[in-house]
Amino acid sequence: MATPADHRLLELLGRWLESLELHTKYSSLDDDSYWKVQPWSEHQRPTRWIIDLARQKTLALRAQVEQRAKTCDTQFSDALELMAFLANLVGAEHIERYIPVAVASNERDLSSRTAEHAAANTSQQPTASVTATREMPKFLGPKRAAPPAGTVQVARNERKSAAVVKPAPKAPVKPPPKKPAAQPERAGPSEAAKEQVIADAARLVQWGRKWFELPELIARMADRPALADVRRILKEHKVAIEKKVGNV
Repeated sequence: MATPADHRLLELLGRWLESLELHTKYSSLDDDSYWKVQPWSEHQRPTRWIIDLARQKTLALRAQVEQRAKTCDTQFSDALELMAFLANLVGAEHIERYIPVAVASNERDLSSRTAEHAAANTSQQPTASVTATREMPKFLGPKRAAPPAGTVQVARNERKSAAVVKPAPKAPVKPPPKKPAAQPERAGPSEAAKEQVIADAARLVQWGRKWFELPELIARMADRPALADVRRILKEHKVAIEKKVGNV
C-alpha cells in the first residue's frame, strides 16, 4: 500500500515530467522567444540532450518508487525525501545551470505577440513615407527697413528703446509626490501545502529538531511555501503538530 510519502514523491515526479515535456517543446525556439515564453528565474538555458537525460532519469525514479510501493517498502520514499532535504540544506550550492520548472498555465502566447508587433510596424510605415515626402511650407519674415540716418545721439536713443528687460527666472515647479501603487494581495499557501508543512514539522520534531529550527529547515525543502508562510502555519497549527507527534 502506498504511503503518504509515496504519493508526495509521485506527485512531484509528475510535475517534473510535465515541465520537461514543455522544455522539449521550447528547445526548438530561438533565444528571444525562449526567454519570453515563461517567467523564468535566472539560469542557463538547458540543451536538448540535458532535457532528454533528465526525463530519462525521472521516469526511472518514478518506476522505482512505484515498484517499492507495490512491495510495501515504507522506508524508500522517506529516505528519498530525507536525501532531498539534506541536499538542499547541506550539499546544494548556488548554481545557475539547472532546468527550471515550466508550468503550462504560465506559458505566454508568442504567436499573438509576433502578430501585434508586425501589425504595429505595418501601420507605421505609410505615415513615415508620407512624412518623408511632404515638403514643409517656407515662411518669409518681413524685410527689415534700413536704419534711418542720424546723429550718434539718435542711434543711442534707438538702442536704449530697443533694449529688452529680461524677466526674472521662474522657480521650478515641483511635481506632486506620486502615490505608491497599491500592492496586490498575495494568495496564501494552499491547504495541501499547509498539510505538507505540518507533516514535515511532525517528522522533524520526531528526529529531535528544536521548534525554533523548524521554519528554516522546512522552507529549504523543495516545493515548500516561503519562510514567512511556514512560520505562520507552524504558529497556527502548533497544538495539532504536538498532538500528532504525541500520537506517533
